[in-house]
Amino acid sequence: MKNIKIETIDDYIAAQPIEKRASLEKIRSIIQKAAPKATELISYGMPAFKQEGILVYFAAFKNHYGFFPTASPIVIFKKELLPYKTSKGAIQFPADKPLPTKLIQAIVKLRIIQNKEKALNKKSKK
Repeated sequence: MKNIKIETIDDYIAAQPIEKRASLEKIRSIIQKAAPKATELISYGMPAFKQEGILVYFAAFKNHYGFFPTASPIVIFKKELLPYKTSKGAIQFPADKPLPTKLIQAIVKLRIIQNKEKALNKKSKK
C-alpha cells in the first residue's frame, strides 16, 4: 500500500493483495447487512463503519483479518470467540478459514445497540 492515498473502503480493498480482496469484500458485506444505516469511512488507516459512533473496524494482515469491535463484545461473545485469537479490542480471523458470518453480524448488531444506548445517555445528561 505504498504511495496510495486511502480515502475509501474501495481504495483500501483495491490496495490489498488480490488474494485478500474477496474476504475483505465479504466482511464489508456482512457488516452492511447487519448495519444497513451505517456509513463507511477510513479511520486510523482502516475500513470502519459508523452509526452514532464507530461500530467496528476491520483490516487485512498477512495471515489473518483483524476485526476491531471494541472491548465489550469480546467479553460478551467470549464463548463464541474461543476458536479465535483475541485481545482487549481485537479479533483475528485466520485467512485460511471461512469467516464466521453469523458471529460478525451478531457483534455488529450489539455494537449498534451499544452506540444507540450511549447516544441516548448523552442526550439525557444534557
